[in-house]
Amino acid sequence: MTGRLIAVVGPSGVGKDSVMSALAARRPSIELVRRVITRDPGLGGEDYEPVTEDRFAELLAADAFCLHWAAHGLLYGIPATVRDRLAEGTDLLVNLSRSVLPEMKRSFPTSAILSLTATPDTLARRLQGRGRETPESIAKRLERSALGIPEGVPVIEISNDGSLAETVEDALDALYPVKV
Repeated sequence: MTGRLIAVVGPSGVGKDSVMSALAARRPSIELVRRVITRDPGLGGEDYEPVTEDRFAELLAADAFCLHWAAHGLLYGIPATVRDRLAEGTDLLVNLSRSVLPEMKRSFPTSAILSLTATPDTLARRLQGRGRETPESIAKRLERSALGIPEGVPVIEISNDGSLAETVEDALDALYPVKV
């Protein structure tokens, strides 16, 4: 039995971390992937492994990542141990950059992509509420929100403008449809 890697993508402020936590809480057989990020520790949001750029480079050279990318002035890595958890039959949720989706589909052909959307007003309000970006960085993140999914990559699109409970229910229905 093989688990499925489920990528959660969308613009900054769309609520990826909240949706992922709620999905894992609703369906305990799904586990969250802890990303490695060159971000200072304790900035809130997701549970991540903070590392320096030098340490990230060491991990990269040691093939410790199955996927990695750069965005917003930071480096992000997905631990290679993901392959072991999938081989054990565990479904894994991972917060990914839209730019790495083609590589993910090549590396993990049975993966699924959950693309979260929200209106620009919702995104701006959430980014301001996080309190970890300057107005300039919020503006840059909102500019990037218009970026789409790379061509040819199939996604499940879910709006996260409503309640978290509605979004989670829609996502679970799409990811685990009832077979009759």
